[in-house]
Amino acid sequence: MTNDTKQKVREFYDEVGWMQENDGHYQNARFEDLRPVSREYIHRTRLRVLNGLIPTGRYMLDAGSGPVQYEEYKTYSQGYEKRVCLDISIQALREARTRIGGHGMYVVGDLANLPFKKDTFDGAVSMHAIHHLALPEHLRAYAEIHRVLAPGRTAAIVNGWNDPFLSRMAEPLIGIMRKLSGRAEKRKKEWSNEEIPAGTFVEKMTPEWLRHEIGSQITIEIKPWRSLSTRFLRWFVRPLGGRMFLKFVFWLEDAFPGFFAENGQYPLIVVRK
Repeated sequence: MTNDTKQKVREFYDEVGWMQENDGHYQNARFEDLRPVSREYIHRTRLRVLNGLIPTGRYMLDAGSGPVQYEEYKTYSQGYEKRVCLDISIQALREARTRIGGHGMYVVGDLANLPFKKDTFDGAVSMHAIHHLALPEHLRAYAEIHRVLAPGRTAAIVNGWNDPFLSRMAEPLIGIMRKLSGRAEKRKKEWSNEEIPAGTFVEKMTPEWLRHEIGSQITIEIKPWRSLSTRFLRWFVRPLGGRMFLKFVFWLEDAFPGFFAENGQYPLIVVRK
């Protein structure tokens, strides 16, 4: 990832992603399903991060914190004295300060080059942030989070898989539904190939890449976080029966964690030191 690309990610979040829109949500919230029918499922999956954290300590690192935009995100550091929010976007940190105030400490920085001493933190989280780095820098980000963790502690990291099995199975059905509804075929965005990229840079990994590149160097455990993508939720989960369907999916994710961790959309990666 070039410094130019990082600068564009910073500019996107400073000028677009973490700006509040007329409905009171950040622009970035359009990547989440905020409908009432999905609310309970989304809420419970966000709280799964607590399954990867030791609940108490002095300092908790939030690597790529954004504005700590959801109420569930605040709970991750409730048992810590301070939450150290690090983000490349100054706008993210301004918003985070308004949400967690004196509980937070705010640092502008690059999560692939953390400006902290080793063994500093009793816990760490990183929510949908590492995928804004190019894939070769994912390894450095994981290594940096591991470096600053205190021995015996854990980090909980959430990012999406690239083209997971369940999404591949759903795409033909979504294609049919798009045609039936009169919508044009959705073109997958290739950010790096666009002359004037829209949105921001994202590059995701596969389970095989994670195990080979990360798991061979540090201790990790792959757990399910949320197996259904926002795209799937919006197309298939309807008010009639939608809540019951999502309760069943959540139960399945807990009953068969190995399958859903690696074949659903979003894993929870637990780093142990």
